[in-house]
Amino acid sequence: MASLLPTARFATTVAKLAQLPRDGLPEVAFVGRSNAGKSSAINALCQRRRLAFASKTPGRTQALNCFALGPEKLDRPLALIVDTPGYGFAAAPLEVKREWDQLAGRYLQVRDALCAVVLVMDVRRGVTELDRALLRWIRPDVPVLVILTKSDKLGRAQQRQALDTVEAALREARLPNPVSLLAFSSTTGLGLEQARGWLEAVLGEAIEAIEARDHADAQQGEDTQQGTPRNPTP
Repeated sequence: MASLLPTARFATTVAKLAQLPRDGLPEVAFVGRSNAGKSSAINALCQRRRLAFASKTPGRTQALNCFALGPEKLDRPLALIVDTPGYGFAAAPLEVKREWDQLAGRYLQVRDALCAVVLVMDVRRGVTELDRALLRWIRPDVPVLVILTKSDKLGRAQQRQALDTVEAALREARLPNPVSLLAFSSTTGLGLEQARGWLEAVLGEAIEAIEARDHADAQQGEDTQQGTPRNPTP
């Protein structure tokens, strides 16, 4: 399968879970604190300059932005990237914070189409209580990639120390999810290819599973239409 990430394009913005697409396409969610560099990470991974936008006022945009993946000539996309609003914005009113919980938090909890989560963290901040709370929202079967953005601002020894600290914090959290960790920089490209490889592998597996399911459903429909018994009695 050809690389999917460079095909990313805007699909829709939703303010309520009920407005999300219902076609069951695999979805990868990007989550992270405000100003952690989430938009820059998405743009770098997808090789687009202004695919995702960072609001000048952190926490202002409380919506899920969906980006379609796959050749545009197809009848429908193959998968979606879902950019969630940044959290942890101290200046935001309490009601806005509650809206984040109700939208993005619930999305992580209940969305069946969610096949992976990318948690974007500023390498200089480490794992915060808000990050831990967010990780607990994610279904236990969903793999998580944690990328430590702005790692170019640290020397190699500091990067290694930051990775060790975050890895220890994640291990202490005892998450049931498969978790991967990378130092990352959208400026220098540090960790970019590794993150792309992780995403392409997760998406490829999810797309293959859906194609196999659709094929089985189609075959079952043909058998039923032709009157072929599915479980013939000997």
